[in-house]
Amino acid sequence: MNTKKVLIGGIAAGVVMNIIDYVVNMFILGARMKAESDAFKPGLADQMMQGAGPITYIVMDFILGIALVWTYAAIRPRFGPGIRTATYAAVLFWILAGVFLSGYLHMGMMSQGLWWSFAFLGLVNFLVSAWVGARVYSEDSVT
Repeated sequence: MNTKKVLIGGIAAGVVMNIIDYVVNMFILGARMKAESDAFKPGLADQMMQGAGPITYIVMDFILGIALVWTYAAIRPRFGPGIRTATYAAVLFWILAGVFLSGYLHMGMMSQGLWWSFAFLGLVNFLVSAWVGARVYSEDSVT
């Protein structure tokens, strides 16, 4: 496994994740997320965006990007390089994220419709991010 390329590809995937998350959370689902969060606990949406909150979300996307590309690199010898293997890694992360977000659904923090919206847009996010990260990753100069 080429650790340097895992980090570079992971950072590239993290940049893509951050861009997609920004668009989704600010323009596509932002108002709905705020309304549902505030319906659960008034002021919760604003509280989540204060202090270190936004920086935490940005850092988490970079960590996810690196983990996603690391997973791609780990399964690449078995499934081969390319978009198909990156898709496998993305679907794994999407399933895990869906399980995690289902807790918010079951606690009443989000509606089923918002959960499905996150699920669909999350799949798009993981796919595009994995494809970008996989495109950057190579086994050349393995360290």
